[in-house]
Amino acid sequence: MDEIVRIRAVLHQQRDRVPFAPMQHFQQELGFDQLINNRGRGRIYRYQGPHPARVVGQGIARYEPKFQRIKIEDDVLSYNSESDDLPGVYIAGHSIDYYSNYFEIEVLDVGETSSIYIGLVSDVACLSSPPGVEANSVGYMAENGRFFINYGRGNSDTSQYGPVCGMGDRMGVGVRPVDDPAGGDRHSSRIFFARNGQEIKSFELPLKPYQLFPAVSMQSEGEEVILRLDAQWNPDDVTQMVVDCGEEDWVRLEDVRLNGTTLEYTGRGRTIRDVGLAQAKYPLNTTNHYFEFEIVDPGDKCYVAIGLAKQNYPMRRHPGWNNGSIAYHADDGKLFHGSGLGVHFGPKCSMGDTMGCGIYFPPDYDHDAESQINEEDEEEDSVGQNEDDCDDDEEGDGQLEDLLGLGDSDEDDPFFRPPKKRQQKGKGAKVTVFFTRNGKVVGHREVIVPKGGFYPTIGMLSCNEKVRVDLHPLTG
Repeated sequence: MDEIVRIRAVLHQQRDRVPFAPMQHFQQELGFDQLINNRGRGRIYRYQGPHPARVVGQGIARYEPKFQRIKIEDDVLSYNSESDDLPGVYIAGHSIDYYSNYFEIEVLDVGETSSIYIGLVSDVACLSSPPGVEANSVGYMAENGRFFINYGRGNSDTSQYGPVCGMGDRMGVGVRPVDDPAGGDRHSSRIFFARNGQEIKSFELPLKPYQLFPAVSMQSEGEEVILRLDAQWNPDDVTQMVVDCGEEDWVRLEDVRLNGTTLEYTGRGRTIRDVGLAQAKYPLNTTNHYFEFEIVDPGDKCYVAIGLAKQNYPMRRHPGWNNGSIAYHADDGKLFHGSGLGVHFGPKCSMGDTMGCGIYFPPDYDHDAESQINEEDEEEDSVGQNEDDCDDDEEGDGQLEDLLGLGDSDEDDPFFRPPKKRQQKGKGAKVTVFFTRNGKVVGHREVIVPKGGFYPTIGMLSCNEKVRVDLHPLTG
């Protein structure tokens, strides 16, 4: 009891001093062993100081960044090495978590080769490899838009591409946790990449978010970026503002969702009956004679098509398959003109490619005259049109089922039949429709404009497809 009394006296004398000072004093005098032995004789507490930093390798974040061959000035990173062999790598001191799940860089200078990477790496990543090269890491390269993904199981995927990034572009990467439907503790995260605030690609990585660290890499003189580790990802706010000013451009959106200027396929993508269709509200004319889109995400198969179609074009039909339409398809580079039988036309297109469609109007073209519809002719055409559409359905189904692997082709199948020759009654004027890829004309065809004009039409058919559309890139 004498020791307890003495301790209480010490505590009473020191209570007005710095907090924990009594504890420190009594620690020095008694020692830890003696404190343990006194347990149960009174309420004795031992101050142990602040909690130490948790050790990396146990799923705990570091607090200091790691970097080599990188010069840091405030939030600016630049390549700094006398050797051209090894890249400069910066790995942040904290991992991705619920409240900080996104970061980005802004490219100030692309240097000699634009070998700038952004990505996520594990806590044991070395400082001599860009993100995405080692196990359990992902990376996005500015020079060619390539994604590097390594799942740590001996396989590395470098076949995925996004848009190229240059000076002034913002490259971002974030994480969404993946919930286990069974309610278990699933070790995986959905990694997404962004360019200038627009999501361009996502992958699943078999790691929890707190096991992933932001990383940046550079490898040529002059490369310089601004690092924003505290960047916020709020696409919903931006999207909502843009959606309100883009909906008036479209009259039909079948299994297609509009996010600002981006069209996203929302259908099942299982059979040719699942075509998603977007048709503009106004036809092309001599004032607005061209439109285009950029393939943001090719989805599973890149079954996207750009073309022109008559008003009230049939649902569930890609542009080009039915009468009164013409289209250039990205997956096979074929041109479809009123038939399910396409012809070789141009190169295939994929992520990052820009596909365009326009009309060369003759000097004497009268748009107002073409827009007027004769009611008697409309009724007469509707009967024949229904028959033609039924025939086209058979032809298109045969072709696309073969393309999608849903059926076996045969020489007697309608897939091999040439398009039917339809009698033109002379009501429409002839124009030249042309298609472009990345700003270069691929080819053109002379066609007859259907009554009411040609409307910009976009078709989509595989999951996750996204295209960014510009309906008014040119005027005059």
